[in-house]
Amino acid sequence: MSSDDHHHHPSAWGPHDWSHGAPHNSWAPIIMSGGFALFLFALAAAYEWGEFMGWYNVPMVFASLGVIALGLFVWWRQDWSYGVDGSDSKHLWEPKSTGVPFQNIDIRKVALWVFLMSEMMVFTSLFSTYMRYRFGIPNCKTVFESGEWVEGSSVVCFEPAGHLIASSWFHLAPGAINTFALIISSFTVVQALRYAKMKDIDDDLRRKRVTRYLGATWFLAILFLTLKMIEWFIGFPLPEFLHEYNHGDSTIKSLYAEGFLINADSYQHHAYDTHYIETHPEDYSIPEDSALYAMMQAGTHPGGHMMADIQVSATTFYVTTGTHGAHVFGGIVGLTYMTLKAARGGYTPDNAVSIEYFGLYWHFVDLVWVLVFPFFYLY
Repeated sequence: MSSDDHHHHPSAWGPHDWSHGAPHNSWAPIIMSGGFALFLFALAAAYEWGEFMGWYNVPMVFASLGVIALGLFVWWRQDWSYGVDGSDSKHLWEPKSTGVPFQNIDIRKVALWVFLMSEMMVFTSLFSTYMRYRFGIPNCKTVFESGEWVEGSSVVCFEPAGHLIASSWFHLAPGAINTFALIISSFTVVQALRYAKMKDIDDDLRRKRVTRYLGATWFLAILFLTLKMIEWFIGFPLPEFLHEYNHGDSTIKSLYAEGFLINADSYQHHAYDTHYIETHPEDYSIPEDSALYAMMQAGTHPGGHMMADIQVSATTFYVTTGTHGAHVFGGIVGLTYMTLKAARGGYTPDNAVSIEYFGLYWHFVDLVWVLVFPFFYLY
């Protein structure tokens, strides 16, 4: 084999000679797929209904993350060779599909759309599972008002996360801000693509603009996950003059502090406490046409604080929003690399299509959140 033949068939481990087209013999997708599969199996074995099962699975979790990191390194090593290390190569061409219905469309774009279709099936299954349980299991409020409960005994019911989150504007604030953040991030990634494709501007100006907009997208994605962690685990205090608008409470509790957990088999909320309702009529009330009201008037129900097993409803919330959050995190990893590459002048009109491919993925992540927010936060 001549040296020229070897040059035309570079190593699947990178770097790649982009003058002969986009890489199609890379090991990176296979390595990362294996790493993700190993990670999910190891993580599932490490926890059971929110309980840590022991440290013996932790080494496998970190080993799987190492495999994923190796796949990312191979991918980035190949990609870096065009636009930064291979900036002199100006003859990039994309292999085209030949079969119906993707004829004459870039193969990498076809692959991305196939990937997004598979992702659509993942989120469709999560949404359908949520709706099945939402309508199949009695709502906790309905069970409470029916009077078919006894204090001290837990009843199985569905408690929507929106009952907590939408209870005040402040609880809703992180999710609302996140919605606007992702919508704006779709705009910034489009702007990055716009400037990367421009041929009639100075190279240094293009570099600065692409870096600025990819960096802005990265910041908004970080903001999203930060607010998500605050919402789930941390909560935040309120200034004193806002206490009256939060039922008198000085803090917005996290979902963790509220007890909204996937292993919550004895969940309690003050909206299901007859004594609390009696002392806070401005916040809650028992409908006069409810069975519980009639039984308490007749003296056949002692009232009290209802306990609920909400493991199913909490699980559907955390699995769905957590899966979406994992996709946002994946976007952050990609954006970190892309912003660094852009800062080195790595994106030009010749390879701006890479930003377009990422943008398709990012728009999908945004669209999913636009559906998640009303389903899980408002309804």
